[in-house]
Amino acid sequence: MLKNNLLLAFLLTFILCISSSARGDSTNDNNAQTNSSGSNTQITGGYTSTTTNSYSGGQTNTTTSTTSSTTNGSDVPVNSANAPSFSAMSQDVCSTGISGSVSTLGLGISAGKHVRDLNCERIKLSKVLFDYGMKVAAVSILCQDERVFEAMQMAGTPCPFEGKIGKEALEQWDKYDVERPDYNSYVSKLENRSRIDEELAEIARQEEAEKIRLEQEALAKKIAEEKAKLETLKQQEEVDNIIIETDTETKEQRIINVHG
Repeated sequence: MLKNNLLLAFLLTFILCISSSARGDSTNDNNAQTNSSGSNTQITGGYTSTTTNSYSGGQTNTTTSTTSSTTNGSDVPVNSANAPSFSAMSQDVCSTGISGSVSTLGLGISAGKHVRDLNCERIKLSKVLFDYGMKVAAVSILCQDERVFEAMQMAGTPCPFEGKIGKEALEQWDKYDVERPDYNSYVSKLENRSRIDEELAEIARQEEAEKIRLEQEALAKKIAEEKAKLETLKQQEEVDNIIIETDTETKEQRIINVHG
């Protein structure tokens, strides 16, 4: 029994000598680490360790420590999506390259395509036709652009119409106006002009009515003045007649008195 007790005491002493208490940071501690080339890491208490020794005497040794850690500033890199490059190196190609890309956390998409430049094609075709001596055809292909068509109309040199030029072409365009490349703007322009013409006609009608009213008022005023003059003359004649009659009666009375 003594031998066993000495052995247990030796073992307990040996364990106590080689073991040390692990104590973590308290919850009120604030430990911080700063790293200019990486993320910041903060470590606080939260580590737990337990050691239990038992022997026949019922002795128990328990050690507890808690250590926890928190990491801030860590970013997950996003995959990159590079848009493809498109170029049109030839001078005889009228196209424009368009490309784009979208990148998210788990997916990256890129796409691109060529878009035809119809205005560039029209100009190149017109130059080629002109170089071949086809001047009317060169002008005709440019006239497919509504801006050129309207400019030609404004300049008094209408675009060709099935081999007709000048006044004959203009008559055909007026007859088959739905074939004009600027038909929508042409109709809108006609509607605006019709509205303006109606407004101007209404203004002219009102001005003419006002002119007639003023003339009638002036005529009525003149007639009234003439009537007033006639009345004045008539009254004057009546007065003159009365005076003449009075003078005549006076003269006759004088003659009677003289001969009586």
